[in-house]
Amino acid sequence: MRSGRLIALVLLVVGVLVAGCSEESNPPDPTIGEWQGAIEIPGQPLPVGVTFTKDGTGTIDIPLQGTAAQPLKDVKSSRDGVEWAIPDVPGDPKFKGRYDSGADKITGDFTQSGQSFPLSMQRGKVAQLNRPQEPKPPYPYQSEDVGYSNGAIKIAGTLTKPQGNGPFPAVLLITGSGPQDRNEELMGHKPFLLLADTLTRAGYAVLRADDRGVGGTGGKLDDANYDDLAADAAAGVSFLRGRADIDKNRVGLLGHSEGGYLAPKVAAKPDSGVAFVISMAGPSVAGRDVLIEQNRVILAAGGATPEEIETQVRYVSDWSDFLAKGLPAAAKQIQLRHNRTLPADQQQSEAAMDAMNSRYMAAFLAYDPGPDLSALRIPVFAFYGDKDLQVPPAQSAQRMREVLAANPDQTVRVYPGLNHLMQPAPTGQLSEYTTIETTIAPEVLTDITGWLTQRFPPK
Repeated sequence: MRSGRLIALVLLVVGVLVAGCSEESNPPDPTIGEWQGAIEIPGQPLPVGVTFTKDGTGTIDIPLQGTAAQPLKDVKSSRDGVEWAIPDVPGDPKFKGRYDSGADKITGDFTQSGQSFPLSMQRGKVAQLNRPQEPKPPYPYQSEDVGYSNGAIKIAGTLTKPQGNGPFPAVLLITGSGPQDRNEELMGHKPFLLLADTLTRAGYAVLRADDRGVGGTGGKLDDANYDDLAADAAAGVSFLRGRADIDKNRVGLLGHSEGGYLAPKVAAKPDSGVAFVISMAGPSVAGRDVLIEQNRVILAAGGATPEEIETQVRYVSDWSDFLAKGLPAAAKQIQLRHNRTLPADQQQSEAAMDAMNSRYMAAFLAYDPGPDLSALRIPVFAFYGDKDLQVPPAQSAQRMREVLAANPDQTVRVYPGLNHLMQPAPTGQLSEYTTIETTIAPEVLTDITGWLTQRFPPK
């Protein structure tokens, strides 16, 4: 069960898809229409839908990634051959298979980054996800697309605010790790859309923004360090405090996962203007320690042997030590040596290894939030789920209490039965995120709103 993949806070399935198209070929009548199946990723099948049109083009739907009708390229089809590719996505994802006229099926292999997974498709539309908490318009509040800047970086987001002129208390949402959109959309859920809706209905203005390189925001996340990302969040605070409809003395931060790392880093700066911090599954220890413990508990939950766990933990420890010290070339050598010990079907490409040795990952591994948390003298609400395998509460909750001990208004809570996304979860394993219909447990939403209204009640 050894794996060459580093389990990180980033949730990687197949990739975020970007638009592109092709006019290369014209599928024959047998394949025109809608097809659905699942890419058989071990332990986490990924449902997809593919539609072929009469003009020779095709589109793909991946509900778990929020992808709908994204154009494909290199679409080819005959009675015994079907091919397509997804443009502008790392790892060159593509499908190659054949149409079985007797069974009326398309079967073949989906390949990305040198790894291949079976994909069999039947006629029909891919099932959409049931997400009962997802807000739907019309909304009983105002919503506008906004833009602001951090130096040369243009940041795009959405500001929701109650009806009326204000000024309103406000919350800036900070996403978890990896390239996230303003809704923090992952595994078919939109946690930040739900949080924004909940808080705005309660009387708060809420700003949520796309990460660097996502949606309408410029730059590239892998090229950023934590000073850069903290500055992006600080720019959002300045944007809110500069508006006449926002109460500049009651602007706070809510960060999820890595966002819970960045929130105290922003708030601890002199004259930050931040009035409160809410940390949702935010680590209180150094990123390197989080990653090592994360690997340990996720592998144990998946049934790995003690020997397999120890091998992986030793590898992650050695690799992360070099990268945290700013030595990516040495970190790459650790990866290469480890890769050679793995079965061929588990080995990573050099491109995948290089992607892990980014400036952004190095910043995560090296950052210890303890000093910034200890400096806070504003209200702080930090909470965890006891089934969280990505930011294990056994590692972070007690230290969070310790580093916040001098703060006169701090609350640290561990919710029983909830995972990293604050969903009610059987085991907390990552594969459950998609199958659980609840986006955020209602008691968490109630507690966040209650904590805020006690300290910063809407006027």
